Amino acid sequence: MSKPTKVRSIFISDTHLGFRGCQADALLHFLHSVEAEYLFLVGDIVDFWSLKKVRYWPQKHTNVLRSILGKAKHNTKVIYIPGNHDEVMRQYIGVHFGNIEVHRDYIHETFDGKRLLVLHGDELDLIVKNSRFLSKIGSRAYDLLLGLNHWVNKYRRYFNFSYWSLAKYLKHKVKNAVEYISSYEKALARVAKERRVDGVLCGHIHHAEIREIEGVLYCNDGDWVESCTSIVEHKDGRLELLHWASRFERSTLSEVEELVGFQAFASVAQSSSKSPVPCDDTEEAA
Repeated sequence: MSKPTKVRSIFISDTHLGFRGCQADALLHFLHSVEAEYLFLVGDIVDFWSLKKVRYWPQKHTNVLRSILGKAKHNTKVIYIPGNHDEVMRQYIGVHFGNIEVHRDYIHETFDGKRLLVLHGDELDLIVKNSRFLSKIGSRAYDLLLGLNHWVNKYRRYFNFSYWSLAKYLKHKVKNAVEYISSYEKALARVAKERRVDGVLCGHIHHAEIREIEGVLYCNDGDWVESCTSIVEHKDGRLELLHWASRFERSTLSEVEELVGFQAFASVAQSSSKSPVPCDDTEEAA
């Protein structure tokens, strides 16, 4: 693979490892293509809600976690801020695991001096906060939509069309969804003002964006189930929203094979060193 791009900070959220809709191949390609001093995991990294319903954990989801741990081992500071789907990890807030720190939220100062409040954002979602039952019904409906999205894009790939998010398209077409996103963004901007910071960076609603709201910089790094987006901070402090689905599609077959092959080899080597019993790495239960 080509040399990784070096940035100061990476912000990713809503990877939903353990959920069938997680685009782990694209995420692995991203993690191996970009290096940073700071890696922010802004919630819903592992989807414990989904794992309670279906025990699904393929090898590539393990490889994503190994990639993250590998970055921490090689001097990347990893800040993990659990969300609502991985809220079980909130019991470890304040704990440091080597170069990995768990926080409820975090104030990050960019190279050019901007102070950003980093949080998952479910705290501002009234449905999640006030009704767990309704939020889980919504989660199931969304899972079905993403399943349909998978087949739509499989059909598009067959005819050499680029990736297209059905879920994102419907969000923009449904009036209530548009109003909800707008209200959510304004609520986050108000929280940033109350905390006296220059901006806020969040995830949760799977709607990537960088824009100014009432004098506050609002940043949402999106997700890795429908849009494959991340926000990076460059060495000069500039923030950029990356849409990785198109970059992953443009990557050469040899690059992808090299990445997948290396991960599979590392997995088999590690398993062999621990036990003489061979294991099937094609798909593992969590």
